Amino acid sequence: MESKIAAAEVPASAPGENFEVRQSKTDDDYVPDPSKSLPLSPARQRLVDDIIDLYSMKPTVERVKRYTSDCVYDDQFVYANDRYKMAGQWFALPKLFKASVNEGYQIVKDEPGLIQFRNKQSWTFLGIPKTAVMDALVTLSLDPATIDSDFIQVKYHKDQANDKDYSHTGLGFSFKKWQADNVIKFMNSDEVKAFEADKGAGKEHVREHGSGTAEGKAPVKDL
Repeated sequence: MESKIAAAEVPASAPGENFEVRQSKTDDDYVPDPSKSLPLSPARQRLVDDIIDLYSMKPTVERVKRYTSDCVYDDQFVYANDRYKMAGQWFALPKLFKASVNEGYQIVKDEPGLIQFRNKQSWTFLGIPKTAVMDALVTLSLDPATIDSDFIQVKYHKDQANDKDYSHTGLGFSFKKWQADNVIKFMNSDEVKAFEADKGAGKEHVREHGSGTAEGKAPVKDL
């Protein structure tokens, strides 16, 4: 299948940028149906549980260690290209939101180097009586060096809420990268400092795709 990442295809030493999965859909319906969720091995289920806890504003140093030092996190609002910046994002959530509740998820792909799940998360803002509910497709590209271990790590985490993939170009992307590069400057907790050495992790230039369609190497995928 096109989205499959095998350990033999990309070496574990390659920076996280090499593990991006490109995809578009015919619609943006990512509403999960937990009753149809694929079963996972115990080690993979523990990984997903930790990721859900991070989304749900329960960050710990151990949970952030689910990512490799050279990881990439890519969603509508953030492009963080090392674990130090990613730690800043997870530990900053309680400063922005009053609550974040997981309303359900559905595992749709379980492959050697890849886990994908539809995820529903409700976000309640601080100081504003408003809750936003987001349905998204979460793609976890796994570290080839740890896929058979008890503590699996992630090389590339993509959170995609629209039918089109990210182009990594334009003002929107510039804001995403600026946000990740600058939020970390205001995070001085011991938990975030635990990852300070990761800001020197190996990384590559941002891969620009031009579009989120097949022309931008984002073929249509059927979940």
